[in-house]
Amino acid sequence: MRRYRIKTLKIDGIDIGGREDETLLDLARQNGIDIPTLCHVEGLSASGGCRMCLVEIKGSDRLLPACVTYPEEGMEVLTQTEQLVKYRKMILDLFFSERNHVCAVCVSNGHCDLQGMAARMGNTNVGVPYLTPEMSIDASHPYFLMDHNRCILCTRCVRVCREIEGAQTKGITGRGIESRIIYDLNVEWGDSMTCTSCGKCVQVCPTGALVAKGRSVAEMTKRREFLPYLQMMRDE
Repeated sequence: MRRYRIKTLKIDGIDIGGREDETLLDLARQNGIDIPTLCHVEGLSASGGCRMCLVEIKGSDRLLPACVTYPEEGMEVLTQTEQLVKYRKMILDLFFSERNHVCAVCVSNGHCDLQGMAARMGNTNVGVPYLTPEMSIDASHPYFLMDHNRCILCTRCVRVCREIEGAQTKGITGRGIESRIIYDLNVEWGDSMTCTSCGKCVQVCPTGALVAKGRSVAEMTKRREFLPYLQMMRDE
């Protein structure tokens, strides 16, 4: 059994000790320090994609994502500086501007991580031009629906399909703002030969991009408490 070394560091001035295999996000949450994130969810691997969990580290000229950064002895971490708040608000603006998020008619209205994060950060308006892309809606699956207009490319669905269900149905095609979720070799969801219709991807989606059919405005809630237990059983 591998033994991990203990690292001592400071996060927001609080003395913390943690294993070298635990991320800064792990250590912060264990000590009651809340760092915002949209792509991270307990039970799945970290991706560092949303950049909402950026932190400042004394002596470094770069902002680093806490979910994929590991502690070093004597490290001093700041999570709520003026610069970080500014960048997080800007990142949220970009999320809203890149797709077509219309909360008032969304089935996940009131149950959306992106919407909740905007309220938390005080983003009452979008400070950059809307791109208003022409995005499709894939309603080919008998039980679920994929609305690319509301997708923030957090890859939660890709990771849960690969790591928990083991189907590896979902992937990403394209680059930059042209990126989108695909199924198998870019077929419609309903034509996928690997999808098991388990619905795990729907439950981990932070927005209204993946929803169950038959839901009306504000009716789509998500359940994610099963993930840590499924991951634990797979590891055993």
